[in-house]
Amino acid sequence: MTKDIRVRFAPSPTGPLHIGGVRTALFNYLFAKKHKGTFVLRIEDTDQNRYVPGAENYIKDALEWCKIPYDEGPGKEGEFGPYRQSERKDLYKQYADQLIKSGFAYYAFDTPEALETERKNHEANGKTFIYNWHNREKLNNSLSLSQNDIANKISSGEPYVIRFKSPQDEILHLTDEIRGDIKIDTNTLDDKILFKSDGMPTYHLANIVDDHLMKITHVIRGEEWLPSLALHVLLYRSLGWEAPSFSHLPLILKPVGKGKLSKRDGDKLGFPVFPLAWTDPKTNEISSGYREDGYLPEAVINMLAFLGWNPGTEQELFSLDELINEFDLKRVNKAGAKFDPEKTKWFQQQHLQQTDNHLLSQQFLSILKEKNISTTLDVDIVVNAVKERAVFVKDLWDLSHFYFLSPTEYDPKAIKKAWKEDTPNLMHELNRILDDISDFSEDNVSSIVKGWITGKEIGFGKIMMPLRIALVGSLQGPDLFQISSLIGKEETIKRIKNAIESN
Repeated sequence: MTKDIRVRFAPSPTGPLHIGGVRTALFNYLFAKKHKGTFVLRIEDTDQNRYVPGAENYIKDALEWCKIPYDEGPGKEGEFGPYRQSERKDLYKQYADQLIKSGFAYYAFDTPEALETERKNHEANGKTFIYNWHNREKLNNSLSLSQNDIANKISSGEPYVIRFKSPQDEILHLTDEIRGDIKIDTNTLDDKILFKSDGMPTYHLANIVDDHLMKITHVIRGEEWLPSLALHVLLYRSLGWEAPSFSHLPLILKPVGKGKLSKRDGDKLGFPVFPLAWTDPKTNEISSGYREDGYLPEAVINMLAFLGWNPGTEQELFSLDELINEFDLKRVNKAGAKFDPEKTKWFQQQHLQQTDNHLLSQQFLSILKEKNISTTLDVDIVVNAVKERAVFVKDLWDLSHFYFLSPTEYDPKAIKKAWKEDTPNLMHELNRILDDISDFSEDNVSSIVKGWITGKEIGFGKIMMPLRIALVGSLQGPDLFQISSLIGKEETIKRIKNAIESN
């Protein structure tokens, strides 16, 4: 690739950013960084009726949290700004006029009522109404009107739109980097509106103009835009511009059933479909987010990368740098990718294991503070001991509470299994052994206690299971001698006494 690679993510601020949008942003980002290129964020807010306050900031915050920040965009102005389409609206009319002048577009004065009548007439005859080559010269537009009539209508302020004049009897040969060669019969295309009666461009025109002026080299977007590919390529051709490379990503599918993944699926099955929590400004309804549910951004990104792409190896766990190095559009699938909530949790658990213990302990300390627990224990050691069974940071408390709080209740099933008639005497004897130990390090306590058990010629379970019940309250938890060393001799002996008295 000899050109400077420039890609863009161009969401509309009509609500929270779906994880499908995050995946599109991610693939653009990975492609740009792989080729030392530029990742642009452009806010496509030409549809002011659907604009939602706060949505743009949500988009930017989501990209930052996911650690896929844009290089150019709102707040990071480059030489191709502004990066909001509403601030670029004066640019678009000249290109619509250029298309009219060159014969590739025309004024259409049809009223909504007239078009509805045409649709109903076609339906009555078992046909579908399409505004294109077969009827456009019979409708109310500049192709069927005289120049005087056109001028009078425009000067009198009569509403009009500008439509693209789709070519007739042509087979378009298109190329998609993921889907290969595509053939389109132009006779099947309708004459899309490029410029609306409210003076704003439609997505199609604004998108093409902006991509050209921003020197976008590769358009990587969702499969839902594949039906627009022919029009967009024709617009580039009609404006005399070189088209970028196009890649259309596969859909993210529901975990159960058919169709695209939606918010409703997340609500029904109990998982987020948005990166961050979102409060609807109209209804105040709160939608959950991966961040607030405790997911690590690294896990979310790793999960999203595998929705439609694979590295061609058995490796599943990737850092962002590794994804950049391995990413290749040729390894993006055509078929839709089924979303798997359990696999997402697996990615989360794996990345939690790889997270530095000190970083996790800082988050865990916040949980302890909320529970009004102050401690002198080395929380890094606690986290390292229990994190293997954790999926989220919030799980660490349930897995480690016994480090900070002496058991007040004991698991009845554990007591029945491990606490026998001679257990109290053995526990009293164990306490005497522990009380004589001056070096209460994990290895030393382990050596002395195990030596004592061996010397008594009794099964290890007769001591170790009751000891675990005394220290933990159940038959779960990490290495007992690690626990006793960390909580200290005095606390260990105290807990054993408590267990004897309680059971």
